[in-house]
Amino acid sequence: MRIDAFAKLTLSLHVTGVRPDGYHEIEAVMVSVTEPYDVVTVEPASRTSLVVTGPFAAGVPADASNLAWRAADAVGASVAIRVHKGIPHGAGLGGGSADAAAVLVALGADASVGATIGADVPFCMRGGAARVRGVGDVIEPIAGPDLWVLVATPRFGCATADVYRAWDALGGPRAEVNDLEPAAHEVEPRLGPFKAVVEAAAGAPAFLAGSGSSYAVAFERGADAERARTRVADAVDGNVWCGRTTGAGGAPLP
Repeated sequence: MRIDAFAKLTLSLHVTGVRPDGYHEIEAVMVSVTEPYDVVTVEPASRTSLVVTGPFAAGVPADASNLAWRAADAVGASVAIRVHKGIPHGAGLGGGSADAAAVLVALGADASVGATIGADVPFCMRGGAARVRGVGDVIEPIAGPDLWVLVATPRFGCATADVYRAWDALGGPRAEVNDLEPAAHEVEPRLGPFKAVVEAAAGAPAFLAGSGSSYAVAFERGADAERARTRVADAVDGNVWCGRTTGAGGAPLP
C-alpha cells in the first residue's frame, strides 16, 4: 500500500499540566494539511526494513529507532517500508508521527496502538480536524475549518524535548495561541526574526506549528495564499508550501 502522509498543524496549543512521569498534558486544535507530505510505501517482507529518500531524508534514521519501523514492530509485522520525506524533521509538522500513522493504517491497526508510539500518532491516523487533550491520546473530532495554509520552515529545526524542557525552565509561560512559542524562541533565538519576516511578507499574522520551527499563516482564499507563498518564498531562507486543510491524515493510493 502507498499512502500520502499529510503534515499535522496545530492551530492552537496550551499546556494544561505536567504528569508525575514528566509528560506534559495539552489541549490543542489540530488539522491535517495537504502540503507538505511524505509518501509511505508498505509491502510484506520476511523481515522489516526501511529506506528513507527525498529532499528531507538527511538526518532521518533508517533503523529500528524510526517511528515508522517502531509502528511495524508494535503490531508484530514484518514489512519493507519506503519513506519519501517531503516533510522536514524538527519542523513541528509531525512528519515522523505521520509516517508511523501511515504504517499503522496500512496494517489495519487500531489508533490505541499509535498512542504507544508517539503523542501525535493517534491524531495522524485519524486526520481531519480535532481537539486533542491529555498526552495526545484523547481525540475529539470537530468540524474543521476550510482553509488554505502557507507553511514556512527555516533551515534549522527545534527538538520537541528541548522546547518542553525550556518551557519548564521558564516557569510554564502562557501565550495567546501556542504556549510553547516563548520556549521555542528560547531554544532557537533565530525563530523571532524568522517569524517577523514571514509576517511582513505574508501581510498577516503567523502562528508557530507545534514546538517549531515552522510558522504558518491561514487564508480563506487559495489565490491569496498562493500570492503570499510567492512573497514569503522570496523573503525567507527556508522552504515554503501552500496547502489546504483536509479531512484525512493520509490518503491511500492504488
